[in-house]
Amino acid sequence: MRPTTALVAAGVLASGASAENYLGFNSGSTKADRSAKFKADFEAEFKTAQGLENAPGKFNAVRLYTNIQAYSQDDPIEAFDAAMGTDTKILLGIWTSGTDSIDKELSALKKAVDKHGKKFTDLVIGMSIGSEDLYRVSETGIKNKAGVGAGPDVLVKFIEQYKKQFSGTGLSSVPIGHVDTWDAWTNGTNKAVIDAVDWVGVDEYPYYENGKGNGIKNSGTLFDRAFNAVSGVVGDKPIWVTETGWPATGPAWDQAVASVENAQYYWQEVGCRKLFNKVPTFWYNLRDSNPDNEMKFAITNNLSTKPLFDLTCPTKFDTPTAVPTTGSPAATGSATGVSAPGSSSTGSSSGTGTGTGTGSGAQAANPSPTGSGAYMGKSLSAAAVASLALVAGIFALF
Repeated sequence: MRPTTALVAAGVLASGASAENYLGFNSGSTKADRSAKFKADFEAEFKTAQGLENAPGKFNAVRLYTNIQAYSQDDPIEAFDAAMGTDTKILLGIWTSGTDSIDKELSALKKAVDKHGKKFTDLVIGMSIGSEDLYRVSETGIKNKAGVGAGPDVLVKFIEQYKKQFSGTGLSSVPIGHVDTWDAWTNGTNKAVIDAVDWVGVDEYPYYENGKGNGIKNSGTLFDRAFNAVSGVVGDKPIWVTETGWPATGPAWDQAVASVENAQYYWQEVGCRKLFNKVPTFWYNLRDSNPDNEMKFAITNNLSTKPLFDLTCPTKFDTPTAVPTTGSPAATGSATGVSAPGSSSTGSSSGTGTGTGTGSGAQAANPSPTGSGAYMGKSLSAAAVASLALVAGIFALF
C-alpha cells in the first residue's frame, strides 16, 4: 500500500531486484477433505496452472508450505516429483510455527536432493523459512488467537541451520526468504529477520482489512498502501507477493463482498496492474483446500483450465497511481483471526491439528487465508505503528 512517491520508487526497486518475476499459485499438502495429495494430484494442479485460458503469462511456479509428504514422518512431498514431470518451478517452504526443531523438514529436503540432484535443485527458485510466524506472536495475532508462531530469534536460528546443512549443495545459491503479513514486516522488532533473508515474502488480503473501507473498488489502494509500507522498511531486499486474492464465494467481510465479479476485478486491479510480470507473485489460489474456510478463493472449478472469469488483463485501471497518505482510518484491530495458514479449526499449524513440527506430514496441509485465518483482517498493532514511524518516518497509512 503506497503512501508516497518515494515509497513507490522503493517498491519498484525492491521488487525489481528479483532475477525473474515468477507467476504461480500456492499449494498445500492435503485436499479439502484433509486427505493427502500425491504426485497425480499435484500434477493435475500444475498442468491446469500452465494451461489456464487467457492467462497474462505462464503460471509455471508453485509455492509449497512444507517439504514433508502429508501423514509421513520425513518423506519428501510428492509435489517435487510432479514439478520435475511438468517443469514447474518451486518456492520451497519449511514450516516453523509451533516447533523448536526443523530437523524433519530438512531431512525430507535432503532426501529429495540426494535422490534427484540437479534435476530437482534446478527447479528451486527460493526457500521460505517459515510462514506468518511473526504475525502469530504479534499483539494482533495473539488477540486473534492465530496459533503458536515463532519470534525473530527463532527464525534467524532456523535460517542459519538451513544454510549450514545445505552449504555446498545444489541449493546453496538459492535465495532465502521468510513469508509474513505486511504489518509484521513493518514492525521494527522483526528487523533481524529482514537482515537475515535475501528476499521478503508478503501475504496481503485487502478483503479482510475491515474498518478501512475494504470494498472492492478500494482494494487496489489498500493493497498499494501495504505494499509500499513494506517497501519503506526492507531496503533493497526484493519483495515477493506470496499470497493475495479475493474470494468468489462466501459471506461479506465488512464492506468486502465475495463474488466472481469482484474476484475478477481484484485480479485486474491488483494482479494485472501491479503484480503480474512485475513482481514475483503466488496467487491465492488455483484450488480450495481448506474446508474450514467459508470464503472460497479458487479461480477454477475442479481444476478446469477454463477459469471462473476471464483472466485477460485490461489496458486501463481504476486504482490511482499515487496513493494518498492521509485521510485513512486508523488501524482498529483484526477482523477474525483464527490461526495459522492451512490449519484446522483448532488453530494449530497443521492441517490435521498437530502443528507440533514433528514431521507428521500434516504441517501446513491446507495453508489458506481462511479457516484458520492467520491472514484475516490483519492490521497494524501499536508496536508496528511505533516502529514504522520510527524506522520509515512515514506513518500516516491508516
